[in-house]
Amino acid sequence: MKLSEFKAALAQMSALKFLQANGQAVPAHFHITEAAFNTKHFIDCGGVERIEKNISFQLWTANDFEHRLMPGKLLQIIEIYERKINAEDLEVEVEYQAETIGKYGLSIEGCDFVFVPKFTNCLAQDACGIPQDKFKKPMAELKSTTSCSPGGGCC
Repeated sequence: MKLSEFKAALAQMSALKFLQANGQAVPAHFHITEAAFNTKHFIDCGGVERIEKNISFQLWTANDFEHRLMPGKLLQIIEIYERKINAEDLEVEVEYQAETIGKYGLSIEGCDFVFVPKFTNCLAQDACGIPQDKFKKPMAELKSTTSCSPGGGCC
């Protein structure tokens, strides 16, 4: 989800609700402890230089159970972020504490923001020699379009 989509959704909401990928709700008393512009400048395993940029929001919960961050307040935080740090319309990433800090993409379902798991992957599979997955089909399911005959080149 791009920042523009996130802001448009926030403008329509009366309350904020985030759901983890497993469907469990982030406690309603969460805080946004940071809004960050992240740049990752790296070389993949095939030697290709890459740059990735995103916007991240870190969600954190404490023991102030009465705290509620309202959509309008989060829009104000985003406006400050855009003025001071970056106004690019980038993908939004959410950081949230699990066993370690988890990083998630976001989607929206109804009035809820839903964490979308992120996965590692090789960006240069052709250069690394990683074989492509092969589609396996039982020989009995293969249909011959030609019949085999001596000298026909099929044997």
